[in-house]
Amino acid sequence: MGKVLIFVGLILLVAGGAVLFLQKLHFPIGRLPGDLLFKRGNMTIYLPFTTCILLSVALILLFRFVKIP
Repeated sequence: MGKVLIFVGLILLVAGGAVLFLQKLHFPIGRLPGDLLFKRGNMTIYLPFTTCILLSVALILLFRFVKIP
C-alpha cells in the first residue's frame, strides 16, 4: 500500500509541475473552449467540462500504459 501511495504522490507532483509549466507558456489550461463561465453580479460559476474531459483521457492513457502491481 505504501508503494502505491508514493507512486500516486509522484504522479500528482509531476502533473502539478506540468500544469505550472504550461501556465508559464500561456497555455489556457482551465480556459479551453467548452469550459463554461457564468457571471451574475458578484456570483461566478465555472464549469470546466473540456478541461475535465482532457484530463480524464490523459489519466486513462497513463494508467493503461503504467500498470500498478
